[in-house]
Amino acid sequence: QVQLVESGGGLVQAGGSLRLSCAASGRTIGTYAMGWFRQAPGKGREFVAAVRRSGVSTYYADSVKGRFTISRDNAKNTVYLQMNSLKPEDTAVYSCAADRNNYGDPTAASDYDYWGQGTQVTVSS
Repeated sequence: QVQLVESGGGLVQAGGSLRLSCAASGRTIGTYAMGWFRQAPGKGREFVAAVRRSGVSTYYADSVKGRFTISRDNAKNTVYLQMNSLKPEDTAVYSCAADRNNYGDPTAASDYDYWGQGTQVTVSS
């Protein structure tokens, strides 16, 4: 069993930056693909970014490409999401997820096995 805990959310002005962290415990996530998803009020869950276990292959939603960067530190059992040039439409609860099958569809929430509780990100205009 893997427990995931997100941190780093908060309130930021448009154009600002935040760095989210997802700390894993219970098992090493070095062999897992990891992803970030978000859910805004009244909307469904949306894929944001993912990284394979190697840390080399990364995937991004078109809406965040060029602004967000996903990375992982397997030694620290932690995944990060660096968010720059934030926009009000980025406001959402951000959750990280772990996929035991490193070769699944990184954009599909249904492929992930473990989820964190989420952290709120609010971007003011």
